[in-house]
Amino acid sequence: MYFQQFYLTCLAQASYMIGSGGVAAVVDPQRDIEIYLDEAQRQKLKIAFVIETHLHADFVSGHRELAARTGAKIYLGAAADAQFEHVAVKDGDVLRIGREGLPQSAPVELRFLSTPGHTPESMCMLVTDLSRSDKPCVVLTGDTLFIGDVGRPDLSPNHTPRELAGLLYDSLHQKLLPLADEVEVYPAHGAGSLCGKSMSSERSSTIGEQKRLNYALQPMSRESFISMMTCDLPERPEYFAQDAEINRRGPALLTELPPSQAYPPAAAWKRIQQGVVALDTRPAAQFGAGHVPGAINIGLAGQYATWAATVIGLGKPLLLIAEDQDRVQESQVRLARVGIESVVGYLEGGMIAWEQAELPVVQLSQMSVHELRELEVRAPENGWQIVDVRRSGEWKGGHLPAAVNLPLDHLAESINSLDPQKPTAIHCKSGYRSSIACGILQARGFKEVHNVVGGYDAWVHSGFPTLISDAVPGPSADCSIPRDS
Repeated sequence: MYFQQFYLTCLAQASYMIGSGGVAAVVDPQRDIEIYLDEAQRQKLKIAFVIETHLHADFVSGHRELAARTGAKIYLGAAADAQFEHVAVKDGDVLRIGREGLPQSAPVELRFLSTPGHTPESMCMLVTDLSRSDKPCVVLTGDTLFIGDVGRPDLSPNHTPRELAGLLYDSLHQKLLPLADEVEVYPAHGAGSLCGKSMSSERSSTIGEQKRLNYALQPMSRESFISMMTCDLPERPEYFAQDAEINRRGPALLTELPPSQAYPPAAAWKRIQQGVVALDTRPAAQFGAGHVPGAINIGLAGQYATWAATVIGLGKPLLLIAEDQDRVQESQVRLARVGIESVVGYLEGGMIAWEQAELPVVQLSQMSVHELRELEVRAPENGWQIVDVRRSGEWKGGHLPAAVNLPLDHLAESINSLDPQKPTAIHCKSGYRSSIACGILQARGFKEVHNVVGGYDAWVHSGFPTLISDAVPGPSADCSIPRDS
């Protein structure tokens, strides 16, 4: 049996290829599929099956793209009600990969397990290498079971979180926990994904390890599990529902998307003045040194596409600003992975050409934590606003005494609580999100905005004081791990 995990770090997303006898299946593919085609060619495998564990909400899948390029059949849980050609699978269905009758290419068996909870249509797959044993050796758990966590139960428009959490408890206890301890667990996401609360950075485990270490698999009643899983859930980006629906309908092929246009500086400026969003993909320091008025900075090095979808959305027309053509192309691919197909073009020649055209340039001050400390000691008497744009869970773990918490996820909605006439220092954990926030504030007319270099990490490393507080919006229920006897 051939088995390979592909991990897309920027989306914390795992996909898989399973092969035998010259035939392969790809599970939960990313939208741009060349990685699978290239690997199949190297391994002399024909991709005949594309399997989705569920309708993904945080990225657009490559299932239609792979099917169109290879002729593979798409397999998806029957409850998904998908609107494209596919094989609707149900609990207990079996798919065999490989040519039977040839000892050197004995087939691999995939047995589908219906595991609703994260979503109603969620499926897991037991993988059995029949050339070695008739016992399963691997379970692909999708977003049902993560390493150190389980899937969030609030992504269905037709079920309440409590209903889905109850289904998730049943799926875990009836389908996954009874498996042998040595069965290897391979999920669809790792740390950094918003599909769970607190995933591990480990990319695989075993059923036995998860029984011992996973907080959600500890002994507890069904009701205790439901209460725990519906308490203090991480923010759900608005685009999640849109991506799930795109995956249900079947996304457009990447080859069907219109090509982006190169805009000389004067033409780009005209489009921006007409309402096109300038998305500056350069690092924060370059953005700070000089950028297009009104531009939003989301650095290509981080969770670029996730934050673009969160703070800009999927449908607004975008004009990209990057250092070179390769980064323009990478930007477009990464945006398409989350369903952003509205790139109208890019700034030809980048900021060098813009400045040579003598068009207006805005700068963003980069402030050290030592400078911030001097201001923080005297705030708010000195009129400064210090804003922490980390998520509420991060804030609870420690924050600057004089800061206010306005998470980047909802900054556009809470920005009216700030005074645009006052000088404002913005920080996050390390400086990536704060640069995004600074661009948003500048675009909204804030007169003096400063990005704190190094963020909260640099503040703590410098030994400056912090507070631990629960004074943030969120449920008041006890979210501790139940320990039922």
